[in-house]
Amino acid sequence: MNIIEKLRDIVGERASASPAERLCYSSDASQVRGTPDCVVRPLSTAEVSSVVELAAAEGVPVTARGAGTGLAGGAVAVRGGIVLDLSGMDRIVELDLSNLAVVVEPGVVQARLNERLRPRGFFFPPDPGSAAFCTIGGLIANNGSGMRSVKYGTTRNYVLDLEVVLADGSVVRTGSRTLKAAAGYDLTRLFIGSEGTLGIITQAVLRVAPLPKARRLVIAAFDSAEEAGRAVAATFAAGIVPSACEILDRTTVAVLRRCDPTLRLPDGDVLLFEVDGSEGAAAEAAAEIAALSSTTAASVAVVAGAEEMEEIWAARRLVGAAISRLDPAKSRIYVGEDVGVPIKMIPALIREVSEISDRFGIPAMKYGHIGDGNLHVALFIDVLDDGEWARLAGAADAIHRAAIRLGGTVSSEHGIGAARSEYMNEQLGSSALSVMRAIKGALDPRGIMNPGKLGLDDGPSPGGYG
Repeated sequence: MNIIEKLRDIVGERASASPAERLCYSSDASQVRGTPDCVVRPLSTAEVSSVVELAAAEGVPVTARGAGTGLAGGAVAVRGGIVLDLSGMDRIVELDLSNLAVVVEPGVVQARLNERLRPRGFFFPPDPGSAAFCTIGGLIANNGSGMRSVKYGTTRNYVLDLEVVLADGSVVRTGSRTLKAAAGYDLTRLFIGSEGTLGIITQAVLRVAPLPKARRLVIAAFDSAEEAGRAVAATFAAGIVPSACEILDRTTVAVLRRCDPTLRLPDGDVLLFEVDGSEGAAAEAAAEIAALSSTTAASVAVVAGAEEMEEIWAARRLVGAAISRLDPAKSRIYVGEDVGVPIKMIPALIREVSEISDRFGIPAMKYGHIGDGNLHVALFIDVLDDGEWARLAGAADAIHRAAIRLGGTVSSEHGIGAARSEYMNEQLGSSALSVMRAIKGALDPRGIMNPGKLGLDDGPSPGGYG
């Protein structure tokens, strides 16, 4: 009996080795490619456990996958084997709001969870640009975050307990529903950000927060992105912490205006500061930020209307997909797109990215969660030009190394996967990477859990540009 027949004994026709289906699972939103040998769509923890137990016995790699929105190849089977599509495990199991908690399966889409919470006066704060389609399992696996991490933190701040299938098929719980605990190793956080290399998340208990009563949006325009970066550092130095702080450079603003000419954004490099809380606290914080920004900004405005704020945030979420409006001959390629540095180094990072763009002749938009030091760089090229692909690779590499040199990271929220694994030793150092490899070896001695990711093994990780 071959492995696909054994898998069908577990999940029936939800296991497939069809060439067309395997091709559909050979990529995510990155440039990394890898075709699995088969695809399995489990609907329960018991099925996941049985599939992994079989894979362990056969020595077959297992790669977990949610919506496939990742930007680093984390859900791509670069060593073949089984792709476990967890998107069908999408139940919101329980709303335990008296305990500030919810229980969900990994395939729950982030926006759908908040749709359920909003009428009850709560929300799950991590707010990625892909909220309308990314899954909770993917957010946890990559420690994703988004626009409101400045005040509210990243996904790891909201995970209380996980149910995880380990590499031998056994199932463990890592925490509890208590809001704090001091009971040995923090196993929950060990799995957050592990990108499926240690185990497969099949259920999560998440902490939620009350919706703020009021919000304000401060829009400040500057003569340069570097000046905007200095304004962010000055805001934090003054003790003001907004709930969100985004940068849209002038190229990004031009793109958004082409998408929606009625969008009310000023000329220049723009900062969006959102503050929330009570009516009085939000109004006071917005006034303080506006006064501080006005010393260097070309213009400052405060928006209090919910409809206008939502229009601007909706436009911000479109940035990644809107680049074709600027130049239909070019396409945005997601490389070098998620670097982060300490807040005080933001102006230096913006300056270096601009210099790299000029040096390689690759145009770039700069936008992102500048309030936590996370800059998204949108590089775009003519995909039919081999020379531009080569220059793109050079520019992305230079951006990654600049972030590390400035004391930062090659990924703040999108993950390492296969796309950025070559930088792990440079960023973390050989000793820290050795500790990670030791943990991987202890939990996954046969190396079947999402191999080829995070720089944890020495085999090839297919990918590249083009």
